[in-house]
Amino acid sequence: MDSYFSEIVKNISQIVAIDSSQAEAKEGKPFGEGAAKALGCFLNLAGSLGFETKNYDNYVGEVVFGSGEDFAVLAHLDVVPAGSGWTHSPFGGEVDEKNGRIWGRGTMDDKGPAIITLFALKALKDRGFTPKKRIKLIVGCNEESGWGCIEHYNKVAKMPEVGISPDADFPVIYAEKGILHIKVKLPASDKFSGLKGGDAANMVCAYCEAVCPACADTAKGIKRDGDKIYFVGKSAHGSTPEKGINAIEPVMISLGLKKEADALFTDKLGLKCLKDETGPLTLSPNVIEQTSGGIFVTCDIRYPATMKREQIIGILDNCGYEYSVLHEQAPLFNDKNGELITTLLGVYNEVTGKRAKPIAIGGGTYARALKNGAAFGPEEDGEPSTIHQPDEYITFEKIERCFEIYKLAIERLTK
Repeated sequence: MDSYFSEIVKNISQIVAIDSSQAEAKEGKPFGEGAAKALGCFLNLAGSLGFETKNYDNYVGEVVFGSGEDFAVLAHLDVVPAGSGWTHSPFGGEVDEKNGRIWGRGTMDDKGPAIITLFALKALKDRGFTPKKRIKLIVGCNEESGWGCIEHYNKVAKMPEVGISPDADFPVIYAEKGILHIKVKLPASDKFSGLKGGDAANMVCAYCEAVCPACADTAKGIKRDGDKIYFVGKSAHGSTPEKGINAIEPVMISLGLKKEADALFTDKLGLKCLKDETGPLTLSPNVIEQTSGGIFVTCDIRYPATMKREQIIGILDNCGYEYSVLHEQAPLFNDKNGELITTLLGVYNEVTGKRAKPIAIGGGTYARALKNGAAFGPEEDGEPSTIHQPDEYITFEKIERCFEIYKLAIERLTK
């Protein structure tokens, strides 16, 4: 590891310094300047390490090692917006030698794991390992906001059937909840203006504001600045809204929108009662915007993996408000005793000395783009999560552990 560690740290720092959040499309750059730059940076690095690379029109890239039946490692180079509340530069790529960390958006989700996986392939190659499968490290640029990268890849290339995605949790993910992003339309109002909050559908809203000179500051925590009222919450991943503090609800209540807030936050439809072995349904209203046509709230719904989207839609149809589906992904459900899950679990337990069991998550990963795919790290139970939050970071210890785990897992699955 020592011979690769400094290079991994350097390259994570460099690619994190690129803001690759969703931006306005430009000619030849479908997800904006930053995403294309990050992809170019990654593929240039892979090429310098001696790997064959392919750039599919700045939608998605590919690094190839070996020959035979295809095996995928799916990672992404786009990030959610930085949001607010940072004490370190979100795109500084700051290497903190004292605390053994790299700070910045994407260090854990998912640029850090992508770079670590690349160097795991490099270490296997340097050791003389010849995989009996063609390993395709596929790096997308639109995972956080639509999966247009995967859609494009399926048009211009052939997606492998089996693989992993280093973009979730250890020990190994056998199931992922279904995802629905919906936009709810609430009635227009002339009693206030400028109501807005939230950065992305899959991030708990950390800041919300509105202009309302006559509003009573009724909700706890509401602050006022002249005619403007605002609330500062705490961001979290949309799949775990309980880890954040949503700023939309108190602002809505202070604006006299308690009925509407209750409809969104108190689960009068009974959606959150739905659950299975993968956990309960979660619903998080994460983006709000007021226009002349009404008030629009984008909600992130993660529903149990054994349930059908039609069941959820049937309940939503009785919500009493007009809504539209912006984005959806079917659930993923793997056999816990299948070769892929048991191999990955065995590798994790071997490297860590633990006796962990497969888990299910609410997050949605590229693993569901495969017929037989599993998300595999980098987060672990019991450690603080900063994914989609201010001051995201990856520790040096995490880099070293992931390097050993990914290297051994890829070797076991492709030998």
